[in-house]
Amino acid sequence: MSVVADESRPQPLAKSEERTARSENVGFIDELRPLLRLRWLQLLTLAGLLVTVGVIAFNLKFSVLDLDIWWHLKAGDWMVQHVAVPHTGLFSWTAADRPWVAYSWGYEVLMSRAYAWFGLLGIGLYGTLLTLGVAYFIYWMTRRLSGRFWLACILAIIACSAFLFNLMPRPVFFSMMLFCVTLTLVLEAHRTGRVQPLYWLPLIFLLWANLHIQFIYGLLAVGLLLAVNGAQRLAERFEFAPTWLLPPNLPTATLAAIFAACLIATCIGPYSYHLYQVIFQYAQAKVPYRMIRDLQPINFRAGSHYVQLLLMAFAFFAVGRRRQVDVFKLLLLSIAGAVAFRTMRDAWFICIPAAACIADSLADESEREPQETWLENVGVAAVVAVSLLVFAGSTDFNTRGLDRAISGFLPVNAVNYLRKNPAQGPLYNTLDWGGFLIWYMPDYPVAIDGRTDLYGDELDEQFFTTANGAPSYINDAYLNQAAVVILQKSNNLVSVLQTDPRFQLVYEDRLAAVFGRTPQR
Repeated sequence: MSVVADESRPQPLAKSEERTARSENVGFIDELRPLLRLRWLQLLTLAGLLVTVGVIAFNLKFSVLDLDIWWHLKAGDWMVQHVAVPHTGLFSWTAADRPWVAYSWGYEVLMSRAYAWFGLLGIGLYGTLLTLGVAYFIYWMTRRLSGRFWLACILAIIACSAFLFNLMPRPVFFSMMLFCVTLTLVLEAHRTGRVQPLYWLPLIFLLWANLHIQFIYGLLAVGLLLAVNGAQRLAERFEFAPTWLLPPNLPTATLAAIFAACLIATCIGPYSYHLYQVIFQYAQAKVPYRMIRDLQPINFRAGSHYVQLLLMAFAFFAVGRRRQVDVFKLLLLSIAGAVAFRTMRDAWFICIPAAACIADSLADESEREPQETWLENVGVAAVVAVSLLVFAGSTDFNTRGLDRAISGFLPVNAVNYLRKNPAQGPLYNTLDWGGFLIWYMPDYPVAIDGRTDLYGDELDEQFFTTANGAPSYINDAYLNQAAVVILQKSNNLVSVLQTDPRFQLVYEDRLAAVFGRTPQR
């Protein structure tokens, strides 16, 4: 008995030391809090976050290395020149008479002006500003929902690392920013029961529908809020209102009116309701999801894929830990996950709702900090602009550097050869370079480009099969009509045409191979 008693004596001392350690940690945190609440430190951190995003964008030069931005640029030039929007397949000889909707016309006109005023540097800055805009709006969303600066910064960093630099700056970046605003207003109304913030939504959707077609994701969030609220109100009439379920707190009739106004707003533009026809076509398409890499499901071969999964898992945990089940948030996360994991390009559609739900679920009204004032935001923007101007030189982000990046990635030299040695007749090309050829070689309408909605599954499949050098290439009507063929060296069709007596290799470099028709004897 005495031995046991002797062994047990140190235990109270160990517990005492543990309590002391805990109290020291709490004391350290309490001492750190005043420092973390310093306004200048928070603003400097925010500026540092945005500068980091900008420097990464400068280094990657994604703004000018996107295969699709060139046809967007050419479409914007056409619209500015004609003061109209196109309705048929411009720039293509294989689909010239097919109906086509330039559903990102607002983005394209802005890009056209950026290039007209500043050249290649304008395109680079345009894409960089879009990237910075997405990063800032994610921060703004999580900051406004959580009321805490450091939580918002952490969530913004995690969300941006999960998807922001996996995509080129495209019209979808406008969708990301406007989705952040829409989701913030929806979650605020959902939490507080105040419907007034939602009155801004029709105006947001009016802008959104003229910038990018994925306004449909915003409508999904608003429609889901209406459906959940309406279903719960209906359940209450049948006396089904369990205490473990978060009760509805918004007027269903007002929500329905707002949703209807949003639908009407999306039809106010040069294409009116025809945007929904394009959405339906995309929903029915199959071939592009096999042809285009970033339209394929995530494969967990990149670290960012695991970040997306963990962010979504933590969002479900943050929502599920509440005492009452929030049906709207759970359904939002479930639907967003099903959509986003279907295609890598839509990774943002799970990351943004996940960050928003985490921020909203961890909000503490007693610790809510005041949002940055407009003057503070102007100061942050000035610091970011000056810092990026300083860093631009070291990242080679200038006209010469951007031109060098383009020449090392796209067939600039091959096109220059064709300009000096023009051939009569149609051009045959593969999908990847079609957008660049539309802009840089406008005298030759392309055979195909990145507008998969214009060409449809049948043509997409035909060009995809021919590019792979399948035996059926011999019967490809468009290839048989072509007088000049420009291909990536990596295409299997290159080696096939080298043995085809109908064609002869007239130019070759490390990127491209150009074939012309063998002269008839």
